[in-house]
Amino acid sequence: MTARKSDVILERMMSLHPKHIDLTLDRMWRCLTRLGNPHEAIPPVIHVAGTNGKGSVQAMLRAGLEGAGARVHAYTSPHLARFHERIRIAGALITEEALTALLDEVFDANGGEPITYFEITTAAAFLAFARAPADWTLLEVGLGGRLDATNVIAAPRLSIITAVDYDHQQFLGETLTEIGGEKAGIIKRGVPVVVAPQHDESLAVIEARIAKMGAPALIAGQHWHAREEAGRLIVEDETGLIDLPRPNLRGPHQIPNAGAAVVALRHLGFDATACEAAVTNAYWPARMQRLTSGPLVELAGEAELWLDGGHNPAAGAALAETLRGLPPRATRMICGMLKTKDVEGYLDPLAGIAQSLHAVAIPGENATLPAEDTAAAARAVGLEATIADSVDAALKAITADTPDCRILIAGSLYLAGAVLRENG
Repeated sequence: MTARKSDVILERMMSLHPKHIDLTLDRMWRCLTRLGNPHEAIPPVIHVAGTNGKGSVQAMLRAGLEGAGARVHAYTSPHLARFHERIRIAGALITEEALTALLDEVFDANGGEPITYFEITTAAAFLAFARAPADWTLLEVGLGGRLDATNVIAAPRLSIITAVDYDHQQFLGETLTEIGGEKAGIIKRGVPVVVAPQHDESLAVIEARIAKMGAPALIAGQHWHAREEAGRLIVEDETGLIDLPRPNLRGPHQIPNAGAAVVALRHLGFDATACEAAVTNAYWPARMQRLTSGPLVELAGEAELWLDGGHNPAAGAALAETLRGLPPRATRMICGMLKTKDVEGYLDPLAGIAQSLHAVAIPGENATLPAEDTAAAARAVGLEATIADSVDAALKAITADTPDCRILIAGSLYLAGAVLRENG
């Protein structure tokens, strides 16, 4: 397949990446200044940070805002099948023509100086958002919060911090206090902040930051509550109780995510119509997504085929809880992970649910964990594991042995992206 021009430009940008990742906003400020500070001209911002759930919360917010008739810019990462997924302009994915023009402009403005891939593409998103009319801008943090490239917005309309847990410890710290402190760095003076349910350690540092910045707080368990009741979502906050359909994004962990989105919308003055759209219209691929068509589905035959991109211990626990809520069926896993992840921590909650695991390397990904290492980690937590050369090979082996099982492909968003591309 012929490479898109944007892919060529993005590859060229990698040559500018610093030899060592040092989290700082200096490069971002320099680049934005040369571009005329487009981040100061974008529509009102809702800034979302957290370890798990921030993508789901952003998807629900977008569905809710658009359900109320608003035009919404959105920036998210990483992408799954192609880079264009990261940038939505007034609801539509950025076009190839617009993306290539913006990337060229930012690349030229940077003047060949060191800058990260994420920083230069975030600057391109800000340019796009500043030049197109919209009512809201949704910004998802890439890594951490305090020194993330998105954290140049001086006064968002609202900040949201989803569940904080262990991930990216090499950059954010080894404790939940340290990680929570980095996430809390998006909290700005006087800007309201919605906080999803947290561990005690992360909540303490988030609350300290809230107090220091004088930010009005909407904290789960204190100012709002969300629960499932009789197949419905019940959210209570300081404006009252709202009874909504259960979120269409699957899993018990989506209840607090939906609660955070609904509380945010209500705080911003949106009514029940927007809140219902948030929980019923949200779409977020590779988050416990049932694949129902495509070449891989055909290869799976009678088996159910599911895809999930969670990759840390908390995501593994949430995935296990989701699987327990599905109708009983033999479950087989296909798993590929990155070298930087806690593989045993991720797989441990799944060991009592999946009957076997086929380990694969993530195709085209330099940082993939070798399949042998993933299989060894699975065996260490009590999962029967074998190695497969590819997802295709694993599907063939599984369906030959158990044709009517449930097959879950999981372990990394990079693997999920490869699967979605292969599945068309």
